[in-house]
Amino acid sequence: MPENKFEEDVENLVEKIGGGVNLSIREGLEKLRDRLVELSRRGLVKINHSVMELVCAKHLMLKGYEVDVEHDLGGGLVCDVYAVRGDGTLAVEIETGFVPPDNALDPEQYCRARVASKITRYSVRVDKFGLGIPPYYILQIPSALAKPPRFRSVEEVEEIKRLCDLYYRNPPVSVEEVKNARLHTVYVIDVASDIVSEVDPELYTSIASSLLNIVMVSSGRRI
Repeated sequence: MPENKFEEDVENLVEKIGGGVNLSIREGLEKLRDRLVELSRRGLVKINHSVMELVCAKHLMLKGYEVDVEHDLGGGLVCDVYAVRGDGTLAVEIETGFVPPDNALDPEQYCRARVASKITRYSVRVDKFGLGIPPYYILQIPSALAKPPRFRSVEEVEEIKRLCDLYYRNPPVSVEEVKNARLHTVYVIDVASDIVSEVDPELYTSIASSLLNIVMVSSGRRI
């Protein structure tokens, strides 16, 4: 029996999204649920991330991936969702738009830097990297990181590093990491409907910028 609201919520979610799938996927979801419950009891995970991880995990399992959550990538990095299919690896980081109180006066820049830092640090450790978001959050991806590395200029690389260095210096991202960073997919995760939509990063960035008339600026320059 669930011992608290977290455990009740993940139990109910797995019961809901685990219906109508084959036994191996159902068992996989239950295994991930149990891991998240264990981590919750140790104060290491929160419910808003955990339910998105489970819905994303099911989506990837249906595509033939073996999935883990809160997976250690090494170097002090733990990714929210880690998936393996054949010889290929995929990591997905969940972003909900949280801004700490210390950054209440610069939330947009902080969020851009956070996203840039995640793409830069995580993507070089796996074959493919994605960001998972709820439908109500508009992700601010620096345009240079939405496109393949071969189309990234030296100036764009330097600008992204400066942006990351504003908030992340322990350790700082390297120029080589920025050069090679790659965001392959944006996963829009609708927990209530159990729907995950995959969006191309360049298309997502274009639509988001057009809808909100956002000009992504750092140090007075578009990135």
